[in-house]
Amino acid sequence: MKDLTCIIIGGGYAGLAALKAIKEKNRGNANGRRIRLVLFDKQPGHLRKLRLFRPTTVEEEIMIPWKDLVLEGFEFVQGTVTSVNSVEKRIRYIDTQGNDARIHYDFLVVAVGSIVRGPDPDQGGIALTDQQAAADIRERWRDNMRKAADETNPEERKRLMTIVVAGAGISGIETSADLAIAMRKEAAVLGLNSSDTSIYLLNAQERLLPEGPEKVGRKLDQALNECGVTILHNRKALREEAGVVTLSNGDCLAVGLCIWMIGLIPNPVLRGMGLPLTPDGQVLVDECYRVQGAPGVYSIGDCTRIVDPRTGKADRMTCFEAGMQGLRLGKIVMADLEDRPAPIHQSPKSNMDYFNIGLGQNGFFWIRKWGLDMVITGKIPGKIKKLVEDYASMLR
Repeated sequence: MKDLTCIIIGGGYAGLAALKAIKEKNRGNANGRRIRLVLFDKQPGHLRKLRLFRPTTVEEEIMIPWKDLVLEGFEFVQGTVTSVNSVEKRIRYIDTQGNDARIHYDFLVVAVGSIVRGPDPDQGGIALTDQQAAADIRERWRDNMRKAADETNPEERKRLMTIVVAGAGISGIETSADLAIAMRKEAAVLGLNSSDTSIYLLNAQERLLPEGPEKVGRKLDQALNECGVTILHNRKALREEAGVVTLSNGDCLAVGLCIWMIGLIPNPVLRGMGLPLTPDGQVLVDECYRVQGAPGVYSIGDCTRIVDPRTGKADRMTCFEAGMQGLRLGKIVMADLEDRPAPIHQSPKSNMDYFNIGLGQNGFFWIRKWGLDMVITGKIPGKIKKLVEDYASMLR
């Protein structure tokens, strides 16, 4: 019998979870036919987006070569997929040499994820969008610190030692904590007063992580303050110009650097693929992740609008949801190949029954069990978070 070709577009957390689940659930074949697994990604390796903030303070490699993953038994093609022809079951892509190519599939998984939302061009600052942006941020604040060491004007020195992080999601929290700790250390090395460094975290909400209990938000505030982060609640950055950040309440902050971290949007590459999308740009699927009007095509992860048919609640753009979707997709694909009923999507019982946030080498862990809230801080949550991230990235 002819082999079946499964193509997975995107080697992020959702794509890797899908690849692993399909391989394990189908054990390399379906109804006696071998399944050929082909992974497409424009990057030469897996980008650990959960650790994108790390290169803002240290030279840490977050692009992992595919050979360093625990996954085996798949082919990799580096290229950018530009369109999907679900009638002919072919995808079109541009390879690394710029050549236009096509490849046939029997079933397809779209998992191209999301990108960081950037500010408007006239808003100034720099958005933490990728590895290069992270490296640029690291070089800019370090250069500012060196200038501050030679600066005789106290106000200008203070400005050079000040950073605003606009956006207080988990990534913004982790970035601000890492920067505060690193800047204090750098100040000491340069003979500056560490207490003169300032990291402002702008939070548009009344408190951090409003999905969780208020008392836990207060404890997280305290933990960030101990790292050297000042949180400004009910504040948005409107623009940065000439070293001044204008806030939504009319206040201004003199800064050496403004970093935008204002959330995620579905990967814009989807708009050219020819798949049905929501107005926000997410792929439309049924309760089994099947793309509407495209037989044999599935979609999961940040790029997909996935709704629990029981509750009407849509999954959020998180690594946790992506992993759960990937695990279920393996069962769905197997059921579809064997022409039997497939499991349907179910959202996690609660998206906010726990969270674990990195604060430098330490962490902040909260879990609710039996109506009780438990908070753990220190090195143990930090180690747990790293283990979870390593597992999600399927490192050896």
